[in-house]
Amino acid sequence: MEVIHKIGRRKTAVARVYVAEGKGNITINKKDLAAYFPTATLQYKVNQPLALTNNDGNFDITVNVYGGGITGQAEAIRLGLSRAMCELDPENRLTLKPEGLLTRDPRMVERKKYGQKKARKKFQFSKR
Repeated sequence: MEVIHKIGRRKTAVARVYVAEGKGNITINKKDLAAYFPTATLQYKVNQPLALTNNDGNFDITVNVYGGGITGQAEAIRLGLSRAMCELDPENRLTLKPEGLLTRDPRMVERKKYGQKKARKKFQFSKR
């Protein structure tokens, strides 16, 4: 099996995921998974596609991720991994699709408008 390369995005985070056969090592930006994502919730999000497809410990995963915050980065990695699992075995699509792991979340930050304090908040009006 050659290396599978997939891209996942969420908000402004972009993750390039490389999946190869191995012992289950997950490296993110040259750091271990536990070092890069210290909270259990984020580690769970990254491991979700592997757990659902019963591929824990079967592949070495290398990820380059940039942009966004840590939650956006974790969800971008999850999307990239889900796409890679589908390329490995088309049967995985049937388990990942109902969980919503193959859907690119389109929500982005709304831009600030001129004449306003933020995207929707207005400047305070006082009539003195």
